[in-house]
Amino acid sequence: MVFIWRNERRFNSYKNFLKNQFGGRVQKLTIDAGFICPNRDGTVGTGGCTYCLNDAFNPSYCHPQKSVKQQLEEGITFHLNRYRRANGYLAYFQAYSNTYAPLEQLKQIYMQAIEHPLIKGIVIGTRPDCMDEEKLAFFQELNKKLFVSIEYGVESTSEETLLYINRGHTFELAESMIRKTSDAGLCTGAHFIFGLPNENINFWFDQIHRINSLPLHSIKFHQLQIIKGTRMEQEHQEKKFFFQQFDIEKYVRFICDYIEKLNPNFIIERFAGEVPPRYLSLNTWGITRYDVVLNKIETELERRDSWQGKYFTT
Repeated sequence: MVFIWRNERRFNSYKNFLKNQFGGRVQKLTIDAGFICPNRDGTVGTGGCTYCLNDAFNPSYCHPQKSVKQQLEEGITFHLNRYRRANGYLAYFQAYSNTYAPLEQLKQIYMQAIEHPLIKGIVIGTRPDCMDEEKLAFFQELNKKLFVSIEYGVESTSEETLLYINRGHTFELAESMIRKTSDAGLCTGAHFIFGLPNENINFWFDQIHRINSLPLHSIKFHQLQIIKGTRMEQEHQEKKFFFQQFDIEKYVRFICDYIEKLNPNFIIERFAGEVPPRYLSLNTWGITRYDVVLNKIETELERRDSWQGKYFTT
């Protein structure tokens, strides 16, 4: 796929991708199916990622005590108030690592979503160390029947950073699993965070070639948000590490600089994260919603007469 900017949007938009894929508006429904992570249960570590508090990222209707079907029904009701033109939904298994279980158990969980008449596909958020050949083969076969997308939390290209934040896996492993997933013909996404310990703007630009070389279908970006009650909150208060901080205007300028050098084939799902302010230990963005941030980014690209991949080099 070669991206061509056609004066619609100045980046490769996930919204447009879904519209082209499904012929109309399709909305994601977030699901918490009760999974956990191997860096929480002692398999590769305990305590989880130092920045993580999943309650801060889940909609109110998501709770693992509810069945997948119930969460879907409540999610559809919730979104009908905002997106009345949606003609279908994607079941988004988001919380924790959604392939961290034996395959037969995973099938039982996923089937509750797949069998719903309004579900057009599934999106699986997971870790690169929670995927294997058997699971990839299952997703590859399922992909013949409905849309399947696999999203990996990668977060950083720095092995040192991944150690600091207690991820429990390496970037080398993430790169390998992204390539295997893409080779299986599956839509393959990755998530990266700007602002992790001891990283800075120069580092992210130095490393962009490593991200650009990945066979990604989609990508998500998230500014670091320091959540109350996390280990990272304590590390930030103790000034244990350097943390690159952004106000909104600085972030907008940075992210526009960044996507000018980003692979233009990548579909951008998100430019920034959004957490309810009550969860934030440090809040430099106030109550600004993501759609406002997105508008600022598009306005800045227009002001520059710029676009995703303008300065991309292989």
